[in-house]
Amino acid sequence: EVQLVESGGGSVQAGGSVRLSCKASGFDFENYAIGWFRQAPGREREDISCISNSDGITSYADSVEGRFTISNDIAKNTVYLQMNDLKPGDTAVYYCAARDFGMGCPQGDESDARGRGTQVTVSS
Repeated sequence: EVQLVESGGGSVQAGGSVRLSCKASGFDFENYAIGWFRQAPGREREDISCISNSDGITSYADSVEGRFTISNDIAKNTVYLQMNDLKPGDTAVYYCAARDFGMGCPQGDESDARGRGTQVTVSS
């Protein structure tokens, strides 16, 4: 069974840090790209970062560039999202999604699997 499970969310004050984890199982992790996206009430879904597990290439949305860092641990089938200098506008449910690396990063609804999400709340 293909499965992605996010963890690490919580509440933090502005300027603080949180590290999210995305544990994958049931597919050939090394041949997939894993992306993080977020969804806040009343706002559009935002794809914020992606890593290609096959070659380690990463990408970021402008809104998180320089503050968030995506990384992976192939041996643990896990992708991380280190989020620093958090702002109230980063408050959202954060999801990870997987897509065969030959198809590029997960975007919008174009993914092979997604997790159930983890809440991050940033207070001012």
